[in-house]
Amino acid sequence: MAKAFKYGLKGITGYLEPAERDLLRSLIHDVISMLQPEDRDGQDPLAALIGLDMDVAEPSDRAVKRLLPNVMKDDAGASLEFRQLTERSLRETKIGALRAAALDLDKDEIVLTPDAARHWSMALNDVRLVLAERLDIQDEEDAEHVHLMQDWSQAEDVESYLALVYNFATWLQESVVQAMLQSMESRR
Repeated sequence: MAKAFKYGLKGITGYLEPAERDLLRSLIHDVISMLQPEDRDGQDPLAALIGLDMDVAEPSDRAVKRLLPNVMKDDAGASLEFRQLTERSLRETKIGALRAAALDLDKDEIVLTPDAARHWSMALNDVRLVLAERLDIQDEEDAEHVHLMQDWSQAEDVESYLALVYNFATWLQESVVQAMLQSMESRR
């Protein structure tokens, strides 16, 4: 059974069972595949290098759109312009954090540096955003309903299983963030 991340003498440490690590690794790889930018033939290498993508469009998948939302709800043109200038680098930043977190899943006990903890927090947030969209969590009431699902033996369908996974990822992210805060407090 997983043990929450804690700040101590070794740094930020946590423990995950092999099945829990496999689950997280799978979720992380799913989110990476959702975020992976398309390779286009004939793309200007300089534009790709600086992250400019004039062919980008608003994502059609609601989960990807939740990861890469429009910056202005009422101005599609400004949102598209901002997306053209930033989306590629945002995708790459998110993928980098997800990959960094996945690399830490090779050991039962996970010891995180401050940078690794930041990557974990970012990666778990993105995993949670995708799960929240798949569970159609739109407000506090929806989140409370999902939070009621706590018993793995009661998972009878995909939605209840996803709710349990969402709750696990939420708990894990909260423990990472709390350990990060403890770490910062100890340095003062």
